[in-house]
Amino acid sequence: MSTFGVFAAVIRRELRRAQRNHSEAVYPLMFFVLAVILYPFALGPDPQALAEVAAGIVWVAALLAASLSLDALFRNDFADGSLELVVLSGAPLAMVGLAKALAHWLLSGLPIVVLTVPLALALELRGEVTVILAASLVLGTLTMSLIGAAVSALTVGLRGAGMLLAMLILPLYIPLLIFGAAATANAALGLDVAAELYFLAGLFVLALTLAPWAIAAALRIRMG
Repeated sequence: MSTFGVFAAVIRRELRRAQRNHSEAVYPLMFFVLAVILYPFALGPDPQALAEVAAGIVWVAALLAASLSLDALFRNDFADGSLELVVLSGAPLAMVGLAKALAHWLLSGLPIVVLTVPLALALELRGEVTVILAASLVLGTLTMSLIGAAVSALTVGLRGAGMLLAMLILPLYIPLLIFGAAATANAALGLDVAAELYFLAGLFVLALTLAPWAIAAALRIRMG
């Protein structure tokens, strides 16, 4: 099978698995929605107060929701032995890892971006600010999936892998959180947001360049 064939096959397999066991994909999205809509009850109905913190609320909820499903990214394949077969088959592990990360984004990151639009409007964000928030989340969630896939591959099969994964991955997400929330806050103030978006795009390109090889190396270490 060609490299592209491997890439497409892995994505199809992940999407079919999610269709059969949809709870793993739905629960993080439910967490995201509930986490966002609970904040107005704590802050009160003041539209100005909600608009000031909306970007931070959405970004923190998105970061945590995207992290919830990472533990299962390689866990099932490790448990049933298919991950070992993939490593032994000589398949290009970098492309397998990239496909896994993309499938995770399609099942987790993309729905979060779509749900962000109505949630942001409910938090009193203006339409143009919501667009910037969604754009920053597209770049941020793509980078989260790439970085998260690498760390997930490194911790797969370890006892307490879920807690270890969270401890390793959340600090790596802090730059995304800072610049993503800053872009939306600047947009709300009418300031230029190009610098923040360029920074998020740069992090995405860096992750896209390095993460597939990091995933491949991590899988070889864990299956070695």
